[in-house]
Amino acid sequence: MASSACSPLDRFIQANLHRKIGIRRRDHERPCSAEDEPEVPQLCWLSVKIISMRNLRKADLWSQTDCYVKLWLPTASCQEAQTRTVRNCRNPVWNETFHFVIQSEVKNILELTVCDEDTFTPDDQLMTVRFDVAKIQPGEKVRLHFELNPENQEELEVEFLLENIPGVSEKIITNGVLVSREVSCLEVHVNETKMKSSHKRRDFTFTMKGSYEEIQDISKGPHSRPGSSETTRFHYIKHSQPRLLMTLPKEHFFCCHGSGRREMDVSNPLAVPLHSLDLGKKVTVMRGESYEVSVNEENSCKNLDLRLGFDLCAEEKDFIGKRKKVVAAALKNVLHLDEDLQEDEVPVVAVVTAAGGVRSMTAMFGSLLALQELGVLDCVSYISGLSATTWTMSKLYEDANWSQKDLSGPIGDIRKHVTKSKLCCFSLDHMKYYENKLCERKQEGHKVSFTDLWGLFIDCMLHDQESTHKLSDQQLAVKQGQNPLPIYLSLNVKDDFSTLDFKGTWSNIFSQSFMDAVYLSGHSEHFWHRWTRDTECDIGDHPALPKKPHEQTTCLSIPKGYLSKSLREMLTGRPVVSTYHNFLKGLQLHNKYLDNESFCMWKDTVLDSSPNQLNEMSDYLKLIDTAFFINTSCPPILRPERKVDVILHLNYSGGSQTLPLDLFSEYCLEHGIPFPSTELSQEDREHLKECYVFEDSLEAPILAYFPLVCDTFQKYKAPNVERGPTEMEQGRVDVSTCAAPYGTGLLTYTEENFNKLLNLCSYNILNNKHLILQALRTAVERKKRLKKYSSPNSSKHS
Repeated sequence: MASSACSPLDRFIQANLHRKIGIRRRDHERPCSAEDEPEVPQLCWLSVKIISMRNLRKADLWSQTDCYVKLWLPTASCQEAQTRTVRNCRNPVWNETFHFVIQSEVKNILELTVCDEDTFTPDDQLMTVRFDVAKIQPGEKVRLHFELNPENQEELEVEFLLENIPGVSEKIITNGVLVSREVSCLEVHVNETKMKSSHKRRDFTFTMKGSYEEIQDISKGPHSRPGSSETTRFHYIKHSQPRLLMTLPKEHFFCCHGSGRREMDVSNPLAVPLHSLDLGKKVTVMRGESYEVSVNEENSCKNLDLRLGFDLCAEEKDFIGKRKKVVAAALKNVLHLDEDLQEDEVPVVAVVTAAGGVRSMTAMFGSLLALQELGVLDCVSYISGLSATTWTMSKLYEDANWSQKDLSGPIGDIRKHVTKSKLCCFSLDHMKYYENKLCERKQEGHKVSFTDLWGLFIDCMLHDQESTHKLSDQQLAVKQGQNPLPIYLSLNVKDDFSTLDFKGTWSNIFSQSFMDAVYLSGHSEHFWHRWTRDTECDIGDHPALPKKPHEQTTCLSIPKGYLSKSLREMLTGRPVVSTYHNFLKGLQLHNKYLDNESFCMWKDTVLDSSPNQLNEMSDYLKLIDTAFFINTSCPPILRPERKVDVILHLNYSGGSQTLPLDLFSEYCLEHGIPFPSTELSQEDREHLKECYVFEDSLEAPILAYFPLVCDTFQKYKAPNVERGPTEMEQGRVDVSTCAAPYGTGLLTYTEENFNKLLNLCSYNILNNKHLILQALRTAVERKKRLKKYSSPNSSKHS
């Protein structure tokens, strides 16, 4: 690219001299000020010249390919760019140059897609080259020949030029995996200039792709849209080369920016490139006969905050500090310690659960009741749940002091609801209520699915009347450290990928896809992947390009075709999935994210090396039940920052009582996550006991595992208290197969079956008091030894 005064780079620099807008997002991991934030590398100007192709494959039956190339670099722009179409040609030549502003600290993967233009059907995507821009050094021009099919000598010729942009910098914050870039806020105003046609409503639609808001509406005149204002805002990445699209009422308008005024008859959306405006002050961009559209910087967004780090948030640290005082007193009591425990001698104890419908909800009440009776509940700092065990948790946390009160109260209430008929939940009045609630939710801007209807049904099933309790209300239950901190689990999934292919651990039995069913049935997904996944292979780079450890290999992807794509959509489609606004939208991946230890510990998706797909750019997160992956709520407890010392694992799953443990142990082993060895003898697997304690290395937590079994409970109604002849029936609890009367899909129990299951799970905890206390005692001893050997006055050989 020429370096003359009128080069594209120079024009960009001149256009950005006065663009001083933007916000700094604060990193709450450390106190800081504007003065002590280090400068990040400058922004870079990337020029990509699509030169030509050789020996292009034939995509049409009667002629050569009508070829064009699409360019997609989502870290620089949400807009795809493309060359012109060269028709009926085997060796097309374009010589077209495209420009991008990139941040070198993020992972910039340029996708070059070779397409065949069709007249009557969607254009065919023949192949895609994914190229890591980090391979290009600033100040260097490189011409590359991407070999698309070596046998036929098919190749794409592209030239790259990377230049630093002097005088234009950007401040970012990062945790080494995610990057938060500088954000700007654009205020759009619509003002009346005169009252012509005042009887008529005027509707304006503004669109900024890639912004948080995307689309905003403004109405002027009588009968304006409800809630409409004359001002609206867009938040967007400052250096993303955005455009503001305006759909305006039909009247004569005058363009007010650029070289001069000209009259326009507006019927289609108008595009205003923001880099052409001086956004340091209010600018009029369009003036009509009765309305004026102007834009300016909004300063108030400087207070927007973002915490980006792997450490625990300040609120959780504060909770742990308060909770340790409660735990220390409880441990002293249950372990009969002579002295008070110091803060660094207090182990962190967590209760984790497995899913299983009403069975798991009921069983968890019994387990917690027993832990409370033993005095161990006050030793617990975390309770994590998934699927139906979250019903138990949400019911308990309606009371801000639940763990300090007798649990017989909430258990009696839940017994009443589990044993009642559920037909009332399907009455006409209830169906109308559900409809109104779903309409309200939709009007608030949420996407509504069957999951929301299921949630309303569960609420009706567990309450006499509408529950007004919100998740945010549970802050009161942990503010003083009076209860364990609740953690609710779900899985973030993606369209066109099975749960095994993509699971981002972040409840609903209806969110299953066909591919998930194949996995759960014990069959391999390999056959389906073979016929539905795109073909991908690495292709060589230019030998002169320097190699860096964090760079990704250039990849060639060839789609399977329309039929295979349709099959994959059918196999991986989830007709019912819960959707929530994506709080990760706008964050990008760090250039060296694959080298980050915290990321590598949990990476296990096919997209780990595909940042353009891994990065959350969609408007919504799609959440499903964690049990479709592994039926345990362990993952968040094993975050190293939480430093959990003891895990009380309460298993309520159906079928095999060892499978969830086996799967999760294997998962931890594969990913290098510290977890104790959970090997069981064949004898134990054939006749499971009520509790197993696993411990090995000091890096791994102590695990007390409680399978759902009916063992000594058949003979004893309480520890060391045998049943009488007339009480034997109460000890016969059929949980060996978890079929009727405790099937996962069963929502109503008889009172007798409810009591049996509740008493069984309570007994299994009480009968293994010695194992629980021994695990707690070992954890305390570990903490004291660690304190002793980490003391400045101690030596390694003491």
